[in-house]
This record gives sequence, structure tokens and C-alpha cells, in this order.
Amino acid sequence: MGIKSFRPITPSRRMMTVDTKEDVTKDSPEKSLTINLHNKTGRNSLGRITSRFRGGGHRKLYRIIDFKRDKFEVPAVVTAIEYDPYRTCRIALLSYKDGEKRYIVAPVGLNVGDAVISSDNAEIKTGNSLSLNFMPVGTIVHNIEITPGKGGQIARGAGSFAQIMGKEGEHVVLKMPSGELRMVMKRCRATVGQVGNTDHENIIIGKAGRNRWRGIKPRNRAMAMNPVDHPMGGGEGKSKSGAHPCSPTGVKAKGFKTRDKKKYSNKWIIRRRKAKTGGTI
Repeated sequence: MGIKSFRPITPSRRMMTVDTKEDVTKDSPEKSLTINLHNKTGRNSLGRITSRFRGGGHRKLYRIIDFKRDKFEVPAVVTAIEYDPYRTCRIALLSYKDGEKRYIVAPVGLNVGDAVISSDNAEIKTGNSLSLNFMPVGTIVHNIEITPGKGGQIARGAGSFAQIMGKEGEHVVLKMPSGELRMVMKRCRATVGQVGNTDHENIIIGKAGRNRWRGIKPRNRAMAMNPVDHPMGGGEGKSKSGAHPCSPTGVKAKGFKTRDKKKYSNKWIIRRRKAKTGGTI
């Protein structure tokens, strides 16, 4: 992946950078693996907004990704590396020996023509999917399952990965992308390698209109709202209504921990992730 900058002809062009998509080998998606998703604009099944400042955006087709990698013992060849508007990473189109085609998350170093397979007897090679039990300590993995057979849920974004730190009984100790140490069952599957498109974090949006193309609306400040819209709204001048900074539903901001102290997964976490200000969360 390359990053392109522009001559500062306009104020928005001065800082803007774009992805050159040099690693993309195919422009149009596989038609049989796409569906048209309804744009929910941050609303739930009742039509109420649960995620604010979403809506609009460019038209796009959803690519069906094989996160389960459940086509066991059938070799496949990478036929294309494609852009996916619904995620930050690239996706790879696999053509299996029996004729079926599927999309997977494209890791770093996976190229057109490479052979991959989902098997516990497979070699530790980029793009191969195995159970964590059959991977040596120190292996870099992505697309990791939390529940066996449910499909990968961890480390799926551009540049992310986890590392196997050790094995203990029926569990494997993983160092998560956040730095957290967590235990996952050995029967869970993962894919070898780091998710590709690692330069995604270096992209600069440059102007507000580009975020609107992505379906992201402007965020207005709580203090600029009315009291009916936010607890910090209203008042004379720039007042915070005398309340501690909080969300629209009243949950305190600036350090208030929202994680459930009795959450079922607490027993699997060995060490919490490190906070940006130092210490652990």
C-alpha cells in the first residue's frame, strides 16, 4: 500500500492523504459474494437512534467474508486482492479446488497465486487457518475465535494481530492488540499472520466532506445543545449546567469505568490493557 499526498491547491488538500491501492488487483467484487445491506443510520429495530451522528454515505455493496474458515482440508488459491468499503483491511478472493469461491481477510504477505488451507495439519504459513492448540508459542495470528465454531472476532482490522504467549491446560494465553493478556480455548481457530493494509492508520481525512462520504455526520458539542437533548445543554452562556461531564444518557465521562465487575469473561483476563495515561484499566 502506498500513500499519496497532494499539492496544497485548496485548504483541504493541504493535509489530505489517500490510499493509492497499489496492492489491489481487481476493481469489481465477486457478484455471488455480495449483498445489498440496508443503511440503518445508527437506528435499532424500533427505529430509535442508538448510535448518534451516522447516516448518508456513498452507496456500497457488502462483501460476505468467511470468518469461520470452516472449509477444512480443501486447498485454495488466492485469485485476487480486493478493496472492501465496509472494512479497513483488504480482502482476498479464494478459489477452492472444488470450485467454490470465498472471501477472507487478507494478511500481510499474501499475494495472488499463493496456496492456503484450513487444516490442523497445515504448516504455519501466512493465510493458513489452524486451531490454536496446533500453533507454537510466539506465533502471530489474526481473525481469532472466542467461541469455537462461531467465527473469528478478534484482530480483524487493518494492521492488527495477536501473539500466542503460552499454553495452560485447555487454554492458550494471547497478547491482544490492546496489550491485554487473555485466555482463549485451544479449540478456537485463528489465521496465521498480521492483517494487511498496515498504513491505514497514516491516512489523513483532510476535510469534513470526506467523512460524509463514509457515512459519518458532524458531532456537535453537548454544551451547544438544549437541555432536552443532553444533560449538559442549556444554561446561561458557556455553562455545563453544574454537572459532571457525561453522555446523553447520564453515564459519567472522564475516567468512569463502564465494564461490568461481574462480567463472565473477567476470569479469562490475566492482565488488563494499559491505559494511555499509564497504569492499567
